[in-house]
Amino acid sequence: MQLIPRDEKFYDLFREQAELVREAAHKLAELFNDFTDVEKRVTEIEFIEHKGDQLTHTVMTKLNKTFITPIDREDIHALSSALDDVLDLVDTVASRLVTYKVREVTPGARQLAMVVLHGAEIMHKAVSELGKPENILEYCSQLTQLEKQADRIKTECVGRLFEHSGDPIEIIKWKELYEVLEATTDKLEDVADVLESVVVKAA
Repeated sequence: MQLIPRDEKFYDLFREQAELVREAAHKLAELFNDFTDVEKRVTEIEFIEHKGDQLTHTVMTKLNKTFITPIDREDIHALSSALDDVLDLVDTVASRLVTYKVREVTPGARQLAMVVLHGAEIMHKAVSELGKPENILEYCSQLTQLEKQADRIKTECVGRLFEHSGDPIEIIKWKELYEVLEATTDKLEDVADVLESVVVKAA
């Protein structure tokens, strides 16, 4: 008999974090597909990122105050941090569009933004099923495959950039944007790594 109940509220907080990531990724993909009202829509993504920061702080504060946790303490810290990292990078991509005064987006960038969105949706499903982890390993495998796909797209995009663009400033801007978009899928894979660890320990 467990005298002190484990606090399951962490699962709800993780789901809220994952939902913010999915929401921001959706707004980013929409922006790349319809590149209008850029500053307003970037501000909306920044607002989501600020909410994410507050939620991460809530998780960490709760972790410090909770005696018995539903999963290992280091996994709670790692998962919340990884989710926050994904959201930070989505926000970074959006803010760069304004900073670099991007006037139109490339097909490759739109493709990468859709991969990020797809990954965010899969990640949301995985995090939402932490309490019943039967499908999590399959979701994690899908996130690993998406990261490989994003890396391949980024490499092709950068290659085309050097081949076709004669403006060094444009090359610098877009090379970084492609790299940050791809790095976002790296962070999604980091989330998958933590989830895999949780599942393996529970087995």
